[in-house]
Amino acid sequence: MADVIYSSTRGADLKVKASEAVLRGLAPDGGLFVPDHIPHLDKTLKEISQMNYQQTAYEVMKLLLTDYTEEELKYCIEHAYDSKFDTDEIAPLTEAGGAYYLELYHGRTIAFKDMALSILPYLMTTAAKKNNVKNEIVILTATSGDTGKAALAGFADVPGTRIIVFYPKHGVSPIQEKQMVTQQGDNTCVIGIEGNFDDAQTGVKKLFTDDNLAAEMDKAGFQFSSANSINIGRLVPQIVYYVYAYTRLLAGGRIADGDAINVVVPTGNFGNILAAYYAKKMGLPIGKLICASNSNKVLYDFFQTGSYDRNRDFVLTSSPSMDILISSNLERLIYHIAGDDAGADAKYMQNLAQTGKYDITDEMKAKLVDFYGGFASEDETKEAIKSLYDSTGYVIDTHTAVASHVYNQYKKDTNDNTVTVIASTASPFKFTRAVLGAIDKAEAEDDFELADQLAAKAGLEIPEAVSSIRNAPVRHDTVVEVADMEKAVKNFLNM
Repeated sequence: MADVIYSSTRGADLKVKASEAVLRGLAPDGGLFVPDHIPHLDKTLKEISQMNYQQTAYEVMKLLLTDYTEEELKYCIEHAYDSKFDTDEIAPLTEAGGAYYLELYHGRTIAFKDMALSILPYLMTTAAKKNNVKNEIVILTATSGDTGKAALAGFADVPGTRIIVFYPKHGVSPIQEKQMVTQQGDNTCVIGIEGNFDDAQTGVKKLFTDDNLAAEMDKAGFQFSSANSINIGRLVPQIVYYVYAYTRLLAGGRIADGDAINVVVPTGNFGNILAAYYAKKMGLPIGKLICASNSNKVLYDFFQTGSYDRNRDFVLTSSPSMDILISSNLERLIYHIAGDDAGADAKYMQNLAQTGKYDITDEMKAKLVDFYGGFASEDETKEAIKSLYDSTGYVIDTHTAVASHVYNQYKKDTNDNTVTVIASTASPFKFTRAVLGAIDKAEAEDDFELADQLAAKAGLEIPEAVSSIRNAPVRHDTVVEVADMEKAVKNFLNM
């Protein structure tokens, strides 16, 4: 089987193996690494349905991370998907309200980012050894709330690495912020910025592509890498859980082998739904890829019109991890629907940088037929939480509620009753105020008191990820202007 080779979405010249793509995170030209081909699953879905999560992960990841040996990959998988997850299944499926909720929040930080960020440190340190890297790896990440904590938990005290996370100071939930600012680990650094997530993400990308800074870092014995979903090492593990969900439905007799399922994904940065798109390309029978947006509906508008336009007001919502106007991972899809044309992609991204928008061709638009875009307003998000709880007793968080609303909208529009999996991306305890406010009243000042109320009301146990930070001391309290991000990085690295 041919090795999968990676190149940049913006330039085909640089060709690297998987481990090097994982190490670099972002291509030197600012593009994202993409595979030169997407291999087909080489085990039948029937065979995979007999496997556990770890075995399924190996079957998927070996096909895309081809320069990792079997021993290396299995080592990474076994150390990632272990007792740090609070269910043996890792990603259980729960049937509620006519759909299957794929619970991706049973990891250490109670959000779907754990699924990939539990393994990324192992993939990265293995890659560093394979590529004889002598420098210390500095993980540089922007977060809209969940990636930050999951990356911090993954990389805390991992030898040979440091991690710096930038987050919008006024753009995450109180529990998300407390999770980050109380993070232990001598190699961790968390910095709030005066701005929104797009400002943080743009600032981080700028640092990544600064040649002078790279040379200074190298001299000091450091090199950057990324834990955002721009890193292919984040994306590949996310493909696994779609394959796993399908094969669980198959094993449970809910579908027959070869039946199509639909997938609904709440998305801001487009990574999680892109993983489902790659799963489909690998031969998983997915019918529709239903892309659910909140009031920042830049992706919904794109699927409606073929025009991507971030020139609009940025809305702070109750689903903050989706409060994004520059969906980084969409670039990989643009590259693919342009016929894997790096020159065309580079032009679109240049237009986005210069004018804040681009329009794709009709031919490209025709290749988006598998996607359906929908969005939920704040009221609709609240109503989705309430109606599902009232009718089934099942509690979902705000991001999952966006997906739930869009799914119901899709069914109304299409009368399509295909078996559907909804990616449930975070525990309701991460957004207690909004969730409790939807199903009851959220009157307490303190978000931890609200967690107690939610647990009592819904008969749920408070996750350890929440109870453990209740009285934890704040260790990170730096807040900077966007213009000072580089200075903050240098301070932490004593440069």
